[in-house]
Amino acid sequence: MNFPKNPLFLFIQRIFLVLLLYTVVRLGFYFYNQSFFPEINADVFMGGLKFDLSVIGYINIVFAILHLIPGKFQENKKYQTILFYSFFLVNGLFISLNFIDYEYFRFIGRRSSFSMIIAEGMTNEIGGLIISYFVDYWKIPVFIFSSMLIFMFLLKKINYQSVKKMSTIGSLLSLVCIVLILFLMGRGIDRKPLSIVDASKYGPIGTSALVLNTPFTVLKTLNKNESLKQTVYYKEDIANKIFNPIQTFSYKNTNKKNVVILILESFGRENIQRGQTPFLDSLITKSYYFENGFANGKLSIDAVPSIISSVPSLMNKSFISSSYALNSVYGLPKVLKDNGYSTSFFHGAFNGSQNFDQYSNVAGFERYYGKNEYVGPASFDGKWGVFDEDFLQFFTHKLSDFKQPFFSTLFTISSHPPFTIPEKYKGKFPKGTTEIHESIAYSDFALEKFFKSAEKKAWYKNTIFVITADHTSSSGAEEVYKNNVGKFRIPIMFYVPNDPTMVGKSSKNFQQIDILPSLMDYLQLNGKIISYGKSYKSDKDFVVNYLDNIYNLNKGDYYMAFDGTKSLALYNWKTDPLLKENLINKDKIKTQEMESFMKAYIQSFNKRVSKNQLTLGNKEL
Repeated sequence: MNFPKNPLFLFIQRIFLVLLLYTVVRLGFYFYNQSFFPEINADVFMGGLKFDLSVIGYINIVFAILHLIPGKFQENKKYQTILFYSFFLVNGLFISLNFIDYEYFRFIGRRSSFSMIIAEGMTNEIGGLIISYFVDYWKIPVFIFSSMLIFMFLLKKINYQSVKKMSTIGSLLSLVCIVLILFLMGRGIDRKPLSIVDASKYGPIGTSALVLNTPFTVLKTLNKNESLKQTVYYKEDIANKIFNPIQTFSYKNTNKKNVVILILESFGRENIQRGQTPFLDSLITKSYYFENGFANGKLSIDAVPSIISSVPSLMNKSFISSSYALNSVYGLPKVLKDNGYSTSFFHGAFNGSQNFDQYSNVAGFERYYGKNEYVGPASFDGKWGVFDEDFLQFFTHKLSDFKQPFFSTLFTISSHPPFTIPEKYKGKFPKGTTEIHESIAYSDFALEKFFKSAEKKAWYKNTIFVITADHTSSSGAEEVYKNNVGKFRIPIMFYVPNDPTMVGKSSKNFQQIDILPSLMDYLQLNGKIISYGKSYKSDKDFVVNYLDNIYNLNKGDYYMAFDGTKSLALYNWKTDPLLKENLINKDKIKTQEMESFMKAYIQSFNKRVSKNQLTLGNKEL
């Protein structure tokens, strides 16, 4: 590299080196996750350059000042050495953040936010999980260490120990120009500052994570609460005709069965009916099974408000960890308590994990049982919580203590990374084809033991069991599970012993937020609720979810991608599961119909969540 004659050249050379490394790391991200990006173009990388420049600009304004502020000290070797290592450590740290998403992207489907990086809501688990992450995904620390070595090597090639100071006027002019350029790089030159959502402008649908970089998304979400825009597409009366979340149920007689919801960690559609889950597969044949079941989010923390309170995840920040987490909700715990049910929530992880205990309180559960409340054989997995087998047995015994009718929810944990199973079962279950499959098989075994124990209890035959996954896993090998339809496909079923009317298979689109209104119908409860889903008895056929700043709508056989302003794509996902043929210009009527629905849905959600109107006001009752 050229010998830097003055601090300006030294700084420029360092900045170009950092930009080069960001580009190389993005290419690495692409090749590491190539199967998730079947379609890319040059716009993706041109857009990526814009976001790289933004991060580099903001991070290095201070270094521009330190390089260019006039003074004799610029020729001091000790000063330049300190500047060298400071520049290396700060920029190296931000470059290294990208490698975390080489793996984490597979789980969450987008770049990490600040709250994800600090594992918000998982204080107790974080130490063990970080160790497990770097052990199980050993390539990541190798990539980080290697990149830091390369960065150091190349940075040292830019000679910094014989710096010749510039004239005072030259230094000041250079300083002003460089700081201005860096500021414009950071902000962007458009009317509004560059934001995460702008990534959707570049490249095909589903490539935003490739356009973005992790430092950018972390900085943009640093200590930032999600703030929903008051989006108004239609006058309120027109919007309500298109979609209205207020639903009324009226029956002469109620059917007060006990309700048990089992949320299975990472049991995505890609992990069942393939040899790992013999018990669940057999239970499907005895249940009312939704063949086209969908999650409303990509994280466990998204699943709980969707399943319990019929609130979808339509924000970049999970509802539970957002500024709206304490909003009043009238979900299953309160609805069923008002109908004489006792209510409880079980989660085998550390108390406080993912803020489930806090949300269970907001949602209205009377009791919470976590790792602290567990009573039984020693069963800590060393990282996360109580193994599924023992916690499910604890669950069975506790249910027998509750007054009927009862409503209880349990969230399993053993099929969560690091996918630990009890030592005594090592080698018992099929390894499968991906890292999660052995733990999936173990959890299926634990589920079978739970039902065998439950069958002997007096309450069993008077219970409806709702079984659903929280989200898909990161390991679906088939291409069909890697697009914006497949990324959300999960099993959902209602199992009701001794009720032949609840045995069969439905091909309707069904989602987690449909569970609340469906139980209202099945239990024949009376009242009004706000729900963003629909009952299994409804003739409506839609699913809504949100990922990487794109609203996804499945309606009937069609899938539409909407960015909040305009429709981006339309596919018949039933006949075209890989989403190859974009019909947006071929079927404008269907596009307009689905876009109108999506706009009315977003308008209602944003208004009600931001104004704390998820419960009915006096005028609506």
